[in-house]
Amino acid sequence: MADISKLLQRIDSEFAAGEQKVKAYQAEQAQAYEDRQSRLKMYEEVCEKLRDIWRPRLEALSQKFGERVKATPEVAGERRQATFKFNSNLAHIDLRFRVSTDQDVRKLVLDYELQILPILMKFEPHKQAEFPLEAVDPAAVAQWLDDRIVEFVRTYLSLHQNEYYLKNHMVVDPVAQVRFPRFAAASVLDWQGKKYYFISEKTRQDFEKKNKIS
Repeated sequence: MADISKLLQRIDSEFAAGEQKVKAYQAEQAQAYEDRQSRLKMYEEVCEKLRDIWRPRLEALSQKFGERVKATPEVAGERRQATFKFNSNLAHIDLRFRVSTDQDVRKLVLDYELQILPILMKFEPHKQAEFPLEAVDPAAVAQWLDDRIVEFVRTYLSLHQNEYYLKNHMVVDPVAQVRFPRFAAASVLDWQGKKYYFISEKTRQDFEKKNKIS
């Protein structure tokens, strides 16, 4: 019978090498997990520090629109989100600000998402900014949020001045003979079963005087 001791030694060496690779892989993955958990903690700390930056800005946006907006904050896992639903008779408007991190938890990611339906005008539906987690600049985050909020306000106002959205919402002042959006009426009068819209209080007064309405 041939001597196979050397062969057995070589096989054992391969098994041993394989076990070492598995152990090395396990150690590497365990360390990667620990490192990711450490970065997640850093991410949470960064978000906590930035809360005083985005909270008052989003609250200001909500306050400026008053009852025309419903704001819903949401925290889910590694994501923080605020959704604004605007009450408009012209379109369905959803605005979303989201703070999250990338898969490796190395960046702070800011997202701005705007949905307007029906889409009858051009607007920016999405913008994103990324900051290295170890070097997030609060001033830059504040500036980015300010720019996005002003951009949305500009878009919102443009929508309510857009002829395609307004074509089914236009009225005529019976005195001034001026055609304008219904929401821009300075005064409204119900008379003889009909609703009249006026561009100013003066034209309403003239209408009432002409028709002897007391």
